[in-house]
Amino acid sequence: MTGLTAIMIMGVLTIIVLLVIRLNTTPSAVQLPDTLTLPDGTKPTAFTLGPDWLAVITDDEILVYNLDGSLRKRVSIDQ
Repeated sequence: MTGLTAIMIMGVLTIIVLLVIRLNTTPSAVQLPDTLTLPDGTKPTAFTLGPDWLAVITDDEILVYNLDGSLRKRVSIDQ
């Protein structure tokens, strides 16, 4: 019984240590361009970030940008 209690205590301490280590790590900073130029009359509704691109979703299209802020592609959304 004493052995089982000791093993349980070590298991709980291990979980606590792993949680503390995991929660104290800082995530890497996301590099975003200083400005993005949206076409006139567009209103952004959502934003997503890919490995080497970012996208701004509007009501009728998806605007895909390079990480330097230049427009890569426009995708029309059919409604």
